[in-house]
Amino acid sequence: MTRTDDPAARRRRATYLRGHGAERLALLALLLKGYRPLARRFAAAGGEIDLVMRRGSVIAFVEVKARPTLDAAAAAIDARKRRAFSRAARAWIARHPWSAGLTLRADAVFVAPRRWPRHLVSAFDLEPS
Repeated sequence: MTRTDDPAARRRRATYLRGHGAERLALLALLLKGYRPLARRFAAAGGEIDLVMRRGSVIAFVEVKARPTLDAAAAAIDARKRRAFSRAARAWIARHPWSAGLTLRADAVFVAPRRWPRHLVSAFDLEPS
């Protein structure tokens, strides 16, 4: 069995590509709203932030979720994900001390097929250390 014949490998690859596509679509939606990208796929402290965006005095740490429906995407951010996301956000802030004086928030962008992405401002609170 070759690697491409492995159904699990094909599923993982499809999921990976779908995630990248969703992130690109989310980035486009946020650019059109006036946000400027600071980082993509920032990983640290056991967590990952899909997009770090800035608009004015706001730094938005953005979680992108792609699911069959927008509601399913919204439900996909659980407590464990929020904790890991918050750890990564704290690590990003530590590496970029200039950002500490700005408004920091955790946003989400939900992506579903044939729908424009839904941007939820302050989707959840960043958890303290």
